[in-house]
Amino acid sequence: MRYHNTLTLSIVILLTAILASCASGGFNVFPKSDDVKLGMQMQKQLAADPQHYPVLNNPALTNYVQSVENRIAASPNVKNKDFHYTITIINDPKTVNAFTIPGGGIYVYTGLLKFIDDESALAGILAHETTHADHRHATRNLTQQYGLQFVASLVLGNNPNQLAQIASTLGTELSVLRFSRDDEREADQGSFDDLNQLPGKPWYPGGANLFLKKSLAVHAQQPGQLQQMFLTHPVDQQRIDAFNADLQKSGQPNPSAAQLNQANYQRYKAMVP
Repeated sequence: MRYHNTLTLSIVILLTAILASCASGGFNVFPKSDDVKLGMQMQKQLAADPQHYPVLNNPALTNYVQSVENRIAASPNVKNKDFHYTITIINDPKTVNAFTIPGGGIYVYTGLLKFIDDESALAGILAHETTHADHRHATRNLTQQYGLQFVASLVLGNNPNQLAQIASTLGTELSVLRFSRDDEREADQGSFDDLNQLPGKPWYPGGANLFLKKSLAVHAQQPGQLQQMFLTHPVDQQRIDAFNADLQKSGQPNPSAAQLNQANYQRYKAMVP
């Protein structure tokens, strides 16, 4: 009887801690393997919808963007090295955006490639998207979306097949790729840390901030041009200020010409239709 009471108390304590963590947005009930499964399902869904996600067939341009991503994924700050950080370019010049599916797949619109001006901005954006996958924001948000009752049921073992059932149907939920402002700030921090920890700092650690500043300025003048991006990646002055604070602390407030690498970026940008 005493063992049963002790076990029950332990479960209650564990459940209370998990629920508190879930409520604060810090808990993820899905194992990493589900991120990969979900990503594969989403990848198939996107590939089956060329009307909305037309893939650009340009190996030279794709390999260039992939080469930048490969170096970012090798950063000591990226923890989930077993995720597949692969680049797909979507041929949509009117959309200035990028998004990441769970497990590491990164989709970049041609409109974004035409919008930015240098390689540091590209690296900063890719590092931002890498962080969304590396920190598992999509499945963490799904944990919150399904709610505390689901987590409690899972922990108590009332429905051991529940997680597998949900994971098998998540491929249709592209809405999970809309991130909160807290997620965006965390991804900004990850972008800075990813680039700042790369040996030799080949890119300006504030590359994503160059993009944020330009985006906010353009949005103020032409809100419709960046409407989709602002829905999935809300931009405000607070994000820029936080980035500036990190840059000041790093002791490198201004980018060098080598870090921007504008000439090389412009050469590949000219390939964008």
